[in-house]
Amino acid sequence: MISYAPFWQTLKSSAETTYSLIVRHHISSSTLDKLRKNKPINTTTVNDLCRILKCSVEDVMVYIPSDDDQLL
Repeated sequence: MISYAPFWQTLKSSAETTYSLIVRHHISSSTLDKLRKNKPINTTTVNDLCRILKCSVEDVMVYIPSDDDQLL
């Protein structure tokens, strides 16, 4: 499973807020809700978040093996 816990830590240590992401950077509130619930987001959004927060992908998300992962 992909966890966005690193994103929240990165956001907390940055000058940005959820409000500034929505208003200034046009990140939708539904995208932030997906991040809160560890739901899938697209790589364009990950790229945007990395650009806005001046961070790497690992600062936004991490893979955690889970028994609930989809079988291949």
